[in-house]
Amino acid sequence: MIIRDARPGDLPAITAIYAHHVQTGTGTFEEEPPDEAEVAARLAKVQGAGWAWLVAEQDGQVTGYGYYSQFRDRSAYRFTAEDSIYVRDDVRGMGVGKALVQALLERATAQGFRQMLAVIGDSGNAGSIGLHSSLGFRQVGTMKAVGLKFGQWVDVVTMQRALGEGERTLPDA
Repeated sequence: MIIRDARPGDLPAITAIYAHHVQTGTGTFEEEPPDEAEVAARLAKVQGAGWAWLVAEQDGQVTGYGYYSQFRDRSAYRFTAEDSIYVRDDVRGMGVGKALVQALLERATAQGFRQMLAVIGDSGNAGSIGLHSSLGFRQVGTMKAVGLKFGQWVDVVTMQRALGEGERTLPDA
């Protein structure tokens, strides 16, 4: 498996992977899959800000993708990132997501982020919760019934992991 920066040629695969999750799962609260042009705009925004958008590639095929961005736009959040990970359904549980999150943690740390959040749709999302736990994230909260998808209320689980010095020191910037 190769983990690398996403390129424009990856957009069809990224769009298809995300569309599957939008249409079949509660890990994302989007209800209509975005088209390739919208996904391209999101990719450009993340990469344009200097954040990482990575893909996992096996045998020349994109099997998953992940990215991080600043948690929220306000300047006080400039040292806190949020990750998003989506894996092709036929390779779930085979280490693709873990490899992507590990690479994102390394990139975010190198970029000076001090905290990484995972905002996970569905408190029953054992795969994502377990993946993040295995990489040192801890659950810091659950927002009950904040989403409505597929005719059911859905929780959001927030997990957090310190990066680098975390909160032990203040950053230079």
